[in-house]
Amino acid sequence: MKIESSAFAPGAEIPVRYTGEGEDVSPPLAWSGVPPGAKSLALIVDDPDAPDPAAPKRVWAHWALFDIPPAATGLSEGVRTLPAGTGEGLNDWGRTGYGGPLPPIGRHRYVFKLYALDEKLRLAGAPTKAALEKAMRGHILAEATLIGTYKARKR
Repeated sequence: MKIESSAFAPGAEIPVRYTGEGEDVSPPLAWSGVPPGAKSLALIVDDPDAPDPAAPKRVWAHWALFDIPPAATGLSEGVRTLPAGTGEGLNDWGRTGYGGPLPPIGRHRYVFKLYALDEKLRLAGAPTKAALEKAMRGHILAEATLIGTYKARKR
């Protein structure tokens, strides 16, 4: 399975448009190679370098989606209407939706992780990233990762 973005290459800097210093819209994402047995997909975007890449203390969740239909092949830039049946989890700002990079210090990595699951999760409400990861345990058929970086310009 593979996940990519037309907005940035793997390991490259995420354009300011997709950050808290820009328009804070989600980048376009495309994926392929979903295994035939997949019943749903999940997407988690997080920052493992928070708050300081030289001394990370936690992983900060920027976006969490689940029960994405396996026939979906991506998400458009600044997606407003998610594929039918897709659920949204809480990010670490305590809200649903995408929250772009705005690191307090240094260059951070932003990890876009796509998971193919052998079942629909059907989680109630807006679960936390931890609850989503717990529900996925034992159900992951495949995963793909895309990493972008960002260093705030105004800090």
